[in-house]
Amino acid sequence: MSTDKPGCHACTPSSPASTERHVTQPDKTALINRLKRIEGQVGGILNMVQDDRYCVDILTQLSAVKSALDGVGVQILTSHAKGCVRTAIAENGGEEALEELMGVIRKMVK
Repeated sequence: MSTDKPGCHACTPSSPASTERHVTQPDKTALINRLKRIEGQVGGILNMVQDDRYCVDILTQLSAVKSALDGVGVQILTSHAKGCVRTAIAENGGEEALEELMGVIRKMVK
């Protein structure tokens, strides 16, 4: 795959014998920063539980973390659709890539 296309630039097996795929995220630094913030939020929730904080306050923070994780998921999903899936459609019709994408979407909306 060409690296000048947007989205997932390298959804390819790491070696010919491997089925494991590695992806170079286009906004890797921003994703890492968001995930580190979420990690901090989770640590804060742990402290809230340890400190016997009010249930509603804990649930509010849990909701915020879930929303933040959903945002990261949507960002990665968008990148994948605009990169790997778009490329697969252009190169071979993309049936397998579309089926994989729909499977991921089904998991995300549960």
